[in-house]
Amino acid sequence: MVNGKPRSIEESIQLEAYLLSFGVKLDHVAVGYNGEVIKKEEFARVHLIDGDVLEIVRPVGGG
Repeated sequence: MVNGKPRSIEESIQLEAYLLSFGVKLDHVAVGYNGEVIKKEEFARVHLIDGDVLEIVRPVGGG
């Protein structure tokens, strides 16, 4: 699940690689992984598997 929507993955993938595949800029994102906030330094060490839950939050400008 990514932001409440079902997404499937064929095999385990690094969180960092997964985010980059969507064009997410890593310096401007916060990620919740299975209910816990993950530090950016951990993105390369976390390997996603089918059934994991992600919440990807990016800042939005405006006022």
